[in-house]
Amino acid sequence: MTNTDSLIIFDTTLRDGEQSPGASMTLPEKLKIAVMLDEAGVDIIEAGFPIASIGDFEAVSEIAKILKNARVCGLARALDKDIERAADAMRHAKHFRIHTFISTSELHIKYKLQMSHDDVIDAIKKSVTKAKSFTDDVEWSCEDGTRTDKDFLCKSIETAIAAGATTINVPDTVGYTVPDEYFELITMIRNRVPNIDKAILSAHCHNDLGLAVANSLAAVRAGARQVECTINGLGERAGNAAMEEIVMITHVRPDLHIPKPRIKPVYFTALSKLVSSVTGFPVQYNKAIVGKNAFAHESGIHQDGMLKNAQTYEIMRPEDIGLHKSDLVMGKHSGRHAFGKKIEEMGYKFDDESFNILFKKFKALADQKKHIYDEDIISLIGQENISIDEKIFFHDLTIICGANVPQHAILKASVDDVVTEISARGCGPVDAIFTAIGMIYPHHAQLELYQVHAVTQGTDAQAKVTVRLSENGFTATGTFAHTDTMTASAQAYIQALNRLILRQKSHIE
Repeated sequence: MTNTDSLIIFDTTLRDGEQSPGASMTLPEKLKIAVMLDEAGVDIIEAGFPIASIGDFEAVSEIAKILKNARVCGLARALDKDIERAADAMRHAKHFRIHTFISTSELHIKYKLQMSHDDVIDAIKKSVTKAKSFTDDVEWSCEDGTRTDKDFLCKSIETAIAAGATTINVPDTVGYTVPDEYFELITMIRNRVPNIDKAILSAHCHNDLGLAVANSLAAVRAGARQVECTINGLGERAGNAAMEEIVMITHVRPDLHIPKPRIKPVYFTALSKLVSSVTGFPVQYNKAIVGKNAFAHESGIHQDGMLKNAQTYEIMRPEDIGLHKSDLVMGKHSGRHAFGKKIEEMGYKFDDESFNILFKKFKALADQKKHIYDEDIISLIGQENISIDEKIFFHDLTIICGANVPQHAILKASVDDVVTEISARGCGPVDAIFTAIGMIYPHHAQLELYQVHAVTQGTDAQAKVTVRLSENGFTATGTFAHTDTMTASAQAYIQALNRLILRQKSHIE
């Protein structure tokens, strides 16, 4: 197999990660994430599935234009139209990868594809050859690879490499395998496929049984040199292998002799918070590496050990992943220079225009709160470029509520620049707000999630509200933080509704 000096990190946050229900992202949000992934040192960024929608095509196209170091990748089924669409989306990139796939397991061939084995082999040959006509960098994946007959799997891989594939991905599509099995599978492929030396083996593991990271590392130990992963383990169902966990294992355990990737871990905290704020998916407190409690110690015994030597209970330094404890206290008297230094320490970069907008929001928040915490600033950053082509725009909100009075919401909003003010009743102020929005912009979206949690401690904390809506098979999430919970609720709902409208508008059947 082709040797590499480092472990190749293939990030699929913007493609597989976005397939997680409610995790849809706008173009500006995808560009933000892509820029930070590029700066962090990710090798390959799978930017989307260009044939899926106009939005996906535009995202892949725009990301292809801006990447400076990482290589852009577009996903395509084993169909000419998919491959041509992917190549067209990435035509502005200096170098790009086409990632094409087809199912190979008996279950998928019989019930999903309804094809013969010979037809699948023929499709592999034709699709890889087609992709190769556009780029020398072609990745081929055998969907449901870990449940595929071994003889047919080897034949499929040999066919793909012979047709020109330079990376072979063996995905555990449904998160079914366990580390020992996956290690043996990768070893078997290396031993039985005669032309495997002409390609790099890749692992793409889902987390349905909680083994995505363990399986990925087992594949690397067996000789795979690319790992496909996402920030925060984002992804459909139970998610994908978490990039930050895989990378930090290579840093903390050099004795395992796992090749280190080029990516700089100091970006992980900023990337984790950015992806969380964009998708509205909170990171669980006890999440490895980037969870809020990952470096927190409450036990008296632990605290005593930490005071004597941090290594007694910490195997990593917070600074290694970009978690800085700053003495810089932010408030309403903080100036532009101090604020700029603060966000730079937190790992964020902005152009002058974006910085000016963010600074104004910071000053407005500082007038409402005595102390501004890092989490407050991250919430403000997450609200930048919330959506594009906003159909509905929030103007003002008044709430009348109490234990013994009717619950009223007086909402002022505009639809296509036409301003309307309406009063609505509800079973509580939040219900009244959502009813008012439905009266201003009638729709049939179902509320799947309404979630509120405090961004920081204290009675003046911002409330971060997450709303998820669904309609006709489309799902969208909105997230907004404000010191007034009701205002945050209205803004989050409107944001989700705008995104849902945009997704329905841009989708290609």
